[in-house]
Amino acid sequence: MGIESIIVWLIVGAIAGWLAGLIVKGGGFGLLGNIVIGIVGAVVAGWLLPQLGIRLGTGIVSAIINSAIGGIIVLVILSLIRRA
Repeated sequence: MGIESIIVWLIVGAIAGWLAGLIVKGGGFGLLGNIVIGIVGAVVAGWLLPQLGIRLGTGIVSAIINSAIGGIIVLVILSLIRRA
């Protein structure tokens, strides 16, 4: 994996985490937290969405959408854990 791939992962993670934080109120964790949420969300969505038969396509836009969906799932789970 080259440096370009890592930079793309970080950018996609930051955008996806930011979007997920906007959708789930109170879910933002700052820039580094959003990157982590976006990357973890990408892993979650990369596993979960194909299990449900959902395919959003290829490319950077679909990667951001997939990561944001996964980030939303992660943030909802984190908010449920915080309440307990």
